[in-house]
Amino acid sequence: MTTATAIPDHYRAIEVELPVNAVLHLWLKAVTPDEPGAVSLYSSNGKFGEVQASNAEENSFRIYQVFGGGTVTLAYDMAVTSLSVAYWFTPSDVLETGIAVIHTNPSNEPPDLPYGYHFRPPFGWMNDPNGFGRFGGRPHLFYQHYSHGRIWNNMHWGHAVSSDYLRWRHLPVFLFPSEELSVRPDKRGGAFSGSAIARTDSPGIRVFFTEKIADRTPEQEIQLTAISTDLFSAGAAEVFLPHRPDGEGLTFDFRDPYVFRGPDGLWKMLLGSQSTGGGVILLYETQDNTAAGGWTYVGKLYTETRFETSALECPCLLPIGGDHRDPATRWALIYGLMNGEDKETGRRNLTMIDIGWFDGRSFAKSFGRELDFGTDNYAFQAFVDGGTPVGIGWLGNWADTGPSIDFPSAMTLPRHLVLDGDTLLTPPIGAAESLRARMLDRTRLSSGQSVVLPTGAAEIAFELSEAGSAFRLELDHPDIRLAIVQHDEGLEILHGYLDRPDEPPGPRYLARGADARRLRIFLDYGSLEIFADDGRITGTKRIAGFEPVREIRLVAEPGVVSNATVWSLRL
Repeated sequence: MTTATAIPDHYRAIEVELPVNAVLHLWLKAVTPDEPGAVSLYSSNGKFGEVQASNAEENSFRIYQVFGGGTVTLAYDMAVTSLSVAYWFTPSDVLETGIAVIHTNPSNEPPDLPYGYHFRPPFGWMNDPNGFGRFGGRPHLFYQHYSHGRIWNNMHWGHAVSSDYLRWRHLPVFLFPSEELSVRPDKRGGAFSGSAIARTDSPGIRVFFTEKIADRTPEQEIQLTAISTDLFSAGAAEVFLPHRPDGEGLTFDFRDPYVFRGPDGLWKMLLGSQSTGGGVILLYETQDNTAAGGWTYVGKLYTETRFETSALECPCLLPIGGDHRDPATRWALIYGLMNGEDKETGRRNLTMIDIGWFDGRSFAKSFGRELDFGTDNYAFQAFVDGGTPVGIGWLGNWADTGPSIDFPSAMTLPRHLVLDGDTLLTPPIGAAESLRARMLDRTRLSSGQSVVLPTGAAEIAFELSEAGSAFRLELDHPDIRLAIVQHDEGLEILHGYLDRPDEPPGPRYLARGADARRLRIFLDYGSLEIFADDGRITGTKRIAGFEPVREIRLVAEPGVVSNATVWSLRL
């Protein structure tokens, strides 16, 4: 054990048992500009190492490898040093075991939700999913991340790995903001959204992402690529697209590269932007089979003129219901409408999905709809896994969160994309049934009685005698007036704050003309998700805070509810 006299009394000490060859990741900064910050490492034999940070403005990332293992104490003077995050892992088995977080600050620690089942980061802020795919036999999820607080700031890429898309192991932070941002904390940006593909020339992955530095000239946003041979650490990033295409009248918005194989076998890439004609999706391609370079501009794949949107964000294009090389296969084009507003309902930042045909250079739309009428399923990214498309979105919306709001966010339940003729279904993945920990009810809810929920995590499934029948599912929440109703206009989420009775009504979360018959509703701490008729209609709504729904009651005319079941859920 560490000796009592080895560490000064006024130091904060964090003791941890480490295996041989453990790697420590630490973020620290100096409290004042007068003295560098430092974290010392002690063993039973005394001090054996130290990491320093001279910058008092920005958290500095440091790596330290403990070759011998054993009991190690991290110690620092809080009057001189701020330690934001510390975790350790062993590179040889990190994909199997993940990281072990040993320290966070109150400002970036995750909420304590023992029954929660949505993906959340181990610390800090999270938004868009990135690089979603199966690599090395496992699903990987990267995401927009800020480690040092629950408020948006300079972007990193967080990273996790799973076996079933539900139970995730957190991995080391994958991408970091550039050194330019580290020495200029007054600027904002970092490693923005992007995608990942399996390398074609050797094991590992190649990631593509936007680097943003506000006010940089001539381009605020440029495209970078990096490779990872071990699936958990990234090599040096290189610029592969340093400027926007000329002559297209684009704003500075130029981001979110999504790379995929086209029907002609070439690598294609989508990027989101804005032009004088509306929000646009740009298409690039390359003859390089590694996708490392040689990217050429093909043209504008899609222009959005509805909803007064600014830039289109997080574009995604993938085959649905067939092989990408088959001309008969239809494709799904997904994109977010940044700042777009549906004037009829007041909802902002919608996510759209269009179904059509893609020949490698143009997209011919067959039909389309909103991906989610609740709007809190943004930046949705999908890929084809074993012939079946699967995707995930950020369970948030820039209309009610942002750089000034403390919001430890989550990802949505992963969803499949299924074509049933000319109907698109987006049901939750089948593994969602494995969350059912205990059946709570099979009779009381359908008869109009209240059902108490023991935790904030539950699934409610019920069927109506006829499609479109009216009902009202009342959700008893301590802070919010919350209900799900079906009426003459459609299926709607009712949402309002109990302590703000005089506040003007907010957006209407309405799926007009839904005519739903079968419903599955997933409740978690801070969210609800509706899947009607196997995902023909979906609605996701973030609920502020983490107070649980305490009780539910289903109100309908006699004979309308055929059956209803309620489960408590847990990972």
